[in-house]
Amino acid sequence: MQDPQQAPQSDTHFETVLVSISGTVQGVGYRHATVRRAHMLGVTGWVQNLLDGTVEALVQGTPDQVDHMLEWLRRGPPGASVTEITTRREYTDKRYIRFEQV
Repeated sequence: MQDPQQAPQSDTHFETVLVSISGTVQGVGYRHATVRRAHMLGVTGWVQNLLDGTVEALVQGTPDQVDHMLEWLRRGPPGASVTEITTRREYTDKRYIRFEQV
């Protein structure tokens, strides 16, 4: 019998994480490189610039895929200088079919 506090089996291998990235991350190709990396790793979601100079991304995939994407987001592309990254697990039924820049 399944523990009622656990997610259904179909969600066990799927995570959604909202990420905020600070530093020199706008004007250096960060979003474009993020889309390329997401496609390589097979994650879905989106990435966008915010008015305060940060970049925000929503990443969906298996825990392993998400971990690899977060590891890359902490470094970013050449030219970027990431000073801080914050993550927040999201609990949503919405599923993205691709990763794109918004």
